[in-house]
Amino acid sequence: MNKISIYVLTFLLSLTGATAYAQNNRSQVVISNGQDNNVFYHTIERGQTVYAIATMYGVTTDDIYRLNPGSKDGIKAGATLKIPQRDLAGGSSKKQDGNYIFHTIQPKETLYSLSIRYSVPATAIVKANPGLSTSTFTIGKTIRIPATQVEDLPTTEVKTVTKEIEYTIPKKETMYRICRKFNISSYELIKRNPQLKEGVKAGMVIKIPVQTEESVTTKPATAVLSERDANALLSEPKSIERVNMIKVALLLPFMTSETKPSAETQRFIEYYEGFLLAVDSLRNTGCSVDLSVFDTGNGTKKLKEILKDDALLNANLIIGAVQNDQIGPVAEFAQKNNIKYVIPFTSKNDDVLSNAHIYQVNTPHSYLYAKAAQAGCDLFAADNVILLNMNDGKDKTDFIKTFKTEMKQRNIPFKEVNYNGETLTADIEALLDANKRNVIVPTSGTMDALNKIKSPLRMLAETKPEFGLTLFGYPEWQTYTRDCLEDFYALNTYIYSNFYADNLSKEVADFYTKYKNWYSKTLINIFPKYGILGFDTGMFFLGAINKYGSNFEDNLDKINYQGVQTGFDFHRVNNWGGFINTNIFIVHYQSDFNVTRNEVR
Repeated sequence: MNKISIYVLTFLLSLTGATAYAQNNRSQVVISNGQDNNVFYHTIERGQTVYAIATMYGVTTDDIYRLNPGSKDGIKAGATLKIPQRDLAGGSSKKQDGNYIFHTIQPKETLYSLSIRYSVPATAIVKANPGLSTSTFTIGKTIRIPATQVEDLPTTEVKTVTKEIEYTIPKKETMYRICRKFNISSYELIKRNPQLKEGVKAGMVIKIPVQTEESVTTKPATAVLSERDANALLSEPKSIERVNMIKVALLLPFMTSETKPSAETQRFIEYYEGFLLAVDSLRNTGCSVDLSVFDTGNGTKKLKEILKDDALLNANLIIGAVQNDQIGPVAEFAQKNNIKYVIPFTSKNDDVLSNAHIYQVNTPHSYLYAKAAQAGCDLFAADNVILLNMNDGKDKTDFIKTFKTEMKQRNIPFKEVNYNGETLTADIEALLDANKRNVIVPTSGTMDALNKIKSPLRMLAETKPEFGLTLFGYPEWQTYTRDCLEDFYALNTYIYSNFYADNLSKEVADFYTKYKNWYSKTLINIFPKYGILGFDTGMFFLGAINKYGSNFEDNLDKINYQGVQTGFDFHRVNNWGGFINTNIFIVHYQSDFNVTRNEVR
């Protein structure tokens, strides 16, 4: 009812029709058997924050700070946190999130032993933790246990049961008295004892049906798995669930009521256009796509109607929704109906922490900074690192803090200097090391900050080449290339980013050409480019379903799509949650005027 054809896209929908043819950081945690049942332990992973961990378990950050006072000053990968088991009312309880408790896996524990300990079928534990396997059922990892599984557990009920007893007829007994004593008809009595046709005789042994009440226990198959079969669930091979026609629902705020689309609306139109190019590109691979497109508008009014459409209910894949108040209902709908849901834009949504069906494309800042810090330390471990504090009110405080922490943990020395426009060259020169490459890391990524330092640093690099002056910076710097490209080359510049399109590469040039041929316009000059984001998203997810079926998450490590602008490296946030794209690039503007883009793994 809300399917749309808009502006310049109208002719495309008529061309493609409704159907288009394109087909660890890991540490061991050992807790004594006398552990407090009201707490469990979480092993911190790269990129996690106290807020994200609290949200993951349905507790507050203050709960974590109370049990782990030092965490208020920062947390580090590999360390452990005490987490309280909480009920929805906030009191201490084994219940969590209404239906689950959390358990930290201990040495010698198995899936079978946990099933016995919590009186929960092994199959129910696996179902509650979609990410559980032999590689994730390890010491220190957390899993969730269904607090109640009435439909799967053995059940006991009182039933009326009919049994036969033997009765020896005493002297002077009659048929009437026997029937009255046992509440049975003479017909039924003679039917079971044909010898009574000859008459009732003392000493005869007859059979009499008697009804009694007794407790009967019913054990479903899932509750009686042997130890071997229960533990084998973790390594059970999963067959590919093939999809002949991939059904996709694309939810975007096209704002069709607008007389003229706003700049923001144009971005989402461009995303849709790029997605259509992906559908077309996959045509020759035998991939068939049934694409339904919806205008979500603002708020949830339109969305509530969209979620009633059969195209959503029958979808293999839902992509889109922009606002958080829209993403929540779509995520809940996808979880309820077992549909994969891709969030391509925001990096600040929390649903991924507890919804196994979500794929978050845009890397959250904490994960981005953690991986960028890791990459920076890998690149510059043997160099002389100098942090240039810009103090312009726009410093990358969280990244710099993460970078410093990573360097300290690796025992990588670094120096710091405050920016002073009048003495910058002398200040930097005083910190240079003639025996190492010298890496300058400004603490701000703004164009204004870069303009203040690029000329003095470039002059220093050209007059003293023996110091190998190098610059390390930020994703937004790629939008400054019109004014700063020569400086980037001269300063042998590295930047980290979760998006990067090399305008000089063949892949980007081919995309620009095809886009212009289809739509008679060029891409909007923003970062990232939404048209390429739509194309990369379509190529990755449609290609994944086409090759590995609707359960492609079982083969994520085999999907090697090289994005034009976006890299994909999805990892589950926990054993029961969804997937976050943790891919980042290190882009290197080399002094020989070449640009390289390498994925950080």
